[in-house]
Amino acid sequence: MAARPTVRRLAGRGGHLGLIGLFTVFSAFPFYWMLITTFKRTSDLLKRGNNPFVYNQPPTLENLRVLFYDTLYVQWLANTFFVGLLVVLITLVLAVPAGYALARLTGRVGEHLGIAIFLTYLVPPTLLFIPMSRLIADLGLQDSLWSLVVVYPSFTVPFCTWLLMGFFKAIPRDLEEAAMIDGYSRLGAFVKVVIPISVAGILTVIIFTLTLVMQEFVYALTFITAARHFTVSVGVPTFLVHGDVYFWGSLMAGCFIASVPIAVLYNFFVDRFIAGFTAGAIK
Repeated sequence: MAARPTVRRLAGRGGHLGLIGLFTVFSAFPFYWMLITTFKRTSDLLKRGNNPFVYNQPPTLENLRVLFYDTLYVQWLANTFFVGLLVVLITLVLAVPAGYALARLTGRVGEHLGIAIFLTYLVPPTLLFIPMSRLIADLGLQDSLWSLVVVYPSFTVPFCTWLLMGFFKAIPRDLEEAAMIDGYSRLGAFVKVVIPISVAGILTVIIFTLTLVMQEFVYALTFITAARHFTVSVGVPTFLVHGDVYFWGSLMAGCFIASVPIAVLYNFFVDRFIAGFTAGAIK
């Protein structure tokens, strides 16, 4: 009889490890595909009889040469991270106090305002890029990275405000009241008590904003015309797709290099990221 629980336990553990293994393979496969394609020769890629998962011919660095020497890929990366850093700072400056204020607003007013702010995030960019283009033209920011810095917070701030509002609601008011009894002002209690507890939510905002900036295409294509001002999401497909000719190796290399920092960021802070999206847990 004692053997049955052991068999069940081993079977359960095996099933658990099997599911983890399948999920790991599923998650890692895109990176494997991009990495192996980066070093494949064009003849190896285009020949249908070849195994696409291995090197049928010796690897090559030609795809990386094309990416770094025949395009402005390094400049595009710098542009993307420049815009991403500024948008993250603007989003935090606006969304953190707004989310906290809405979370502490009593009654249904705060809840309704939070929903209204979130609904603005759901408006498709394809409906907004025309009025946004007029705004950018009036500000004289055409063909400038500053146009993206101005526009991107219009959809990062609403979502991040709604996200942080739910997170701040999970923080007991008693902590702030205790801090104010000890002599802190409302602002002091917010900075000294609430912000340190809210690291998970703030990290969630940072990761979400960086991811959105790196993958956004419509506004970056509309507002930027000079190649030296492109971001990665626009520059890579623009210069590595010529009609019906695709430079697959260089395309995959560009995607792989741009996605690795975000993947590393997710990996290091995955626990806090999940806690931020689930409103966290206050110990």
